[in-house]
Amino acid sequence: MQYSTTDSKRIGKARAPSQLSQVIKRYMTHKYFFIMLIPVLIYYIIFHYAPIYGVVIAFQDFKILKGISGSKWVGLDNFKELFAGMYFLPVLKNTLIINFYKLLFGFPAPILLALMINEVKQAAFKKVVQTVSYLPYFLSWVILSGIIIEFLSPSRGPINIILTMLDFKSVFFIASVDWFRSILVGSEIWKTVGFNAIIYLAAMAGINPEMYEAAEVDGINRIQKIWFITLPSIIPVIVILLILTSGQIISDDFDQVYNLLNAKVTSVGDVIGTYTYNEGISKMNYSYAAAVGLFKNVVALAVVLVTNTLAKRFSDETIF
Repeated sequence: MQYSTTDSKRIGKARAPSQLSQVIKRYMTHKYFFIMLIPVLIYYIIFHYAPIYGVVIAFQDFKILKGISGSKWVGLDNFKELFAGMYFLPVLKNTLIINFYKLLFGFPAPILLALMINEVKQAAFKKVVQTVSYLPYFLSWVILSGIIIEFLSPSRGPINIILTMLDFKSVFFIASVDWFRSILVGSEIWKTVGFNAIIYLAAMAGINPEMYEAAEVDGINRIQKIWFITLPSIIPVIVILLILTSGQIISDDFDQVYNLLNAKVTSVGDVIGTYTYNEGISKMNYSYAAAVGLFKNVVALAVVLVTNTLAKRFSDETIF
């Protein structure tokens, strides 16, 4: 039996309401789950989407009393000042260097920790290690910064006490230009490594145990099982997280740097976050600070897009 074009259109129109009714029915069946999403949607609308309108002040000479609608439009003047000034480029350099080290050493750290935890056979010991490793993640940088400052104190810190006992000169690590970036990278890894390892442990839990059993029959040792079975199985997760993390190459952890930064290490520790805070809050230069923030976000988006494109070219795992 053959159908005419008119008949095909009639059948298509008949199917469309049927599909729509099925979608509506599914939504109604799970309506309580969608109701639970309402607070999340409200949060993102108020604190993430509504403030986007404020980006306009990056192109204005914003005055609080005049508001956005009454402030003078200056176009790209704030961005010209941004790149022509003598302060922003050193801050950008510090941000890129610190975040590059965090990406270089911090990204593989949770993978290594997850691999080691996954190889532990005693369940009780594994739980203890996991708890101890991800506990710092739930502490604020205000608390952790105090612990770090005390731990590295030149007079009462345990490291300097040991150095003094070994007839070495004590070092004021937190105020040392040579050590400050290492402290930022090390403390970031300490805080996040345990929590980030949970993602990789979850991916490892989904690996078929029969693959390991077959490998044991073939005489493969534990290192070879990790290299040929575990790592290839979690490559999709690693690639996706690498793409998402790449955007942080120009973003910084303001809470960490602000609580550890001091006048002696500003030359190597002042980053875009603290610079924007000083310009926008301390100096009340809102338009200039908004221009800095917009520049940072645009570059971060570009880095994510480029990384995603490269991942798409060399592998099948991408975020879009």
